[in-house]
Amino acid sequence: MKKIFFASFLSILFITSCSKKEDNDVTDPEFVVTVDDEINFFIWNGLKNYYLWKKDVPDLANDRFSNFQELYTYFRKYNSSEDTFNSLLFQPGTVDRFSWIVDDYIALENSFQGINTTTGMEFGLRRYENSSTNVYGYVRYVIPNSSAASEEVERGMIFNSVNGTQLTDSNFNSLLFGDNSTFSIGLANFNNGSPTANGTTISLTKTEVQENPVPIAEVISDGNKKIGYLLYNQFARNYDGELNAAFNKFKSENVDDLIIDLRYNGGGSITTASYLGSMVTGQFGGQVFSKEVWNEAVTNGNPAELFVNNFPTQIRNTDSNGNVVLDESINSLGLSRVYFIVSGSTASASELVINSLSSYIDVKVVGTTTVGKQVGSITLYDSDDLSRNGENLNAKHTYAMQPIVLEITNKDGENYPNGIIPETNFTGINLEENIGDLGVLGERSDPLLDRTLTYITTGNKPFGKKRASFIATEEIFNSKLATPASNNMFTELK
Repeated sequence: MKKIFFASFLSILFITSCSKKEDNDVTDPEFVVTVDDEINFFIWNGLKNYYLWKKDVPDLANDRFSNFQELYTYFRKYNSSEDTFNSLLFQPGTVDRFSWIVDDYIALENSFQGINTTTGMEFGLRRYENSSTNVYGYVRYVIPNSSAASEEVERGMIFNSVNGTQLTDSNFNSLLFGDNSTFSIGLANFNNGSPTANGTTISLTKTEVQENPVPIAEVISDGNKKIGYLLYNQFARNYDGELNAAFNKFKSENVDDLIIDLRYNGGGSITTASYLGSMVTGQFGGQVFSKEVWNEAVTNGNPAELFVNNFPTQIRNTDSNGNVVLDESINSLGLSRVYFIVSGSTASASELVINSLSSYIDVKVVGTTTVGKQVGSITLYDSDDLSRNGENLNAKHTYAMQPIVLEITNKDGENYPNGIIPETNFTGINLEENIGDLGVLGERSDPLLDRTLTYITTGNKPFGKKRASFIATEEIFNSKLATPASNNMFTELK
C-alpha cells in the first residue's frame, strides 16, 4: 500500500544551507554539542513535521527557535530524552495516549515482526477481588519453542507471586518486566478472584522468541454449517503469507461463516489490516477501506489520494531495500457477514478491520469493550529524512520515535475512540472471559468461542450479558503491553 510522506524534513526556518551535523550548527564556538543535544533535535524535528497535534504544541512551531544553539539550550532543562519527548506531546495520557519513544530501535523493529525477549508466557494481570493492591496473573496462551512451553505452562494457570514475593500493583512491573533474565512464578488456586498459593513454582527464562500470530486456523463443523475459526494475535507484515494461507484453507473448505478471534491482538500494520479486510470479503476490490487524517502540513503537501486506503486484491510486500519478498493474490471468501471475538486488549488495527468492514457487510462482535485506539503512528529515525535508510543515520545512539501521526476512520468517516462495545454500537454479545474457566483456544471448552458458535447456529444469546457466577475485576496490564510494539497501529515510511 502506498504511503508515504516527506514533509520537507529539514526545512527549519533558521537554517537552510547546512546540516545539523556541521560545525556551524551553533553561534558560540565554545558551545559543545552533545549526543543528548542531537537526540533532542531529532525529537523536536520529527514531531514538528509529523505529529498529529503539532498545531496544539507551541514548542513545535516551525519558527519556535532562531538557531540551533537556542534549541539545544532550551531542551537541556530536561533530564532525559524521554522527558524531552513527553514535553512535546499534547495532553499525554488524555488526548495523546499512545505516542512513545524507544532507546533501541532494533528491539522495536523485531517486535513489529513478533520477535521479543520473553518467557513465552502471555498473560493478563488483575487485582484481587478482596484487595485493592494485590495482583494476580492468568495465562492467556503460551508461545511454542519458548521457556514457558518447555516448562509446560498452560492457558488458564493462575500465579500470584514472583520469586516468592506477592505481586502488587506497585511491584509487578519490576518483578515481571525488569532486567532479570530468569524468575519463578508461584502458582495459585483461583478462589473466585482472590487467589491462594498452592505451593507449586515454575522457573522461567527470557529468551528471544518469534511468535507466529496465526497459531490457529481451523474449520469447525456444527450441524450443517462449516465455520472457519482464526486466532490472530498481531498484524505482522512478515506473516502476511501465513494469514493468506489460512484463508486459502477456509476457501477450499467452503466455509459458511467465519470467526476471527482478536481478543489478544493489540494491532500492527495498517497494510495488513487492509489485506485481512479483503480476505474476508473480496467483492469490494478497489473501493475505500479506510481514510486517514494527518496534520495540516502533511495534508497540504501531498495529493488527497494518499490519505485513502482501498481494498487490495494483491499482497505485495517489500523489504527495507525495496526488494519484493511476497507477491501473491489475496484469497478472498466473499462473505457478507463475519463474527469477531474481542476484549479489553483488542486495539488499533484490530479495531480498524472491524470498523472498516462494518461499512460494507454485517459485522457481529462478541466480547467486551475494546481499547479505542483510532490513531496510528510511523517510526522516525535520526537521519536526514527521518527514515531508517536515510542519509546520515546517527550512529551515536539507537533512539527512535513512534509518534501518533494520523487518525483513521472507515469510508463513512466513523471510528470509536471510546472502544467498540458489543451489544451497544455493534450487534453481538457482551461477555467477559471467565478467568476461572478459560477453556482451550480453538475448542468449544473456550466459553467465548462456544457462545459465538451457538450465536451463529441458533441466533440465540444464552446466559445474558455475563456469567452470573463470576464478574472479573478490571484488567490492569498484560504482557503484550510490555513489548516495544505494544498496542501500535502503524504505517511505513518509504
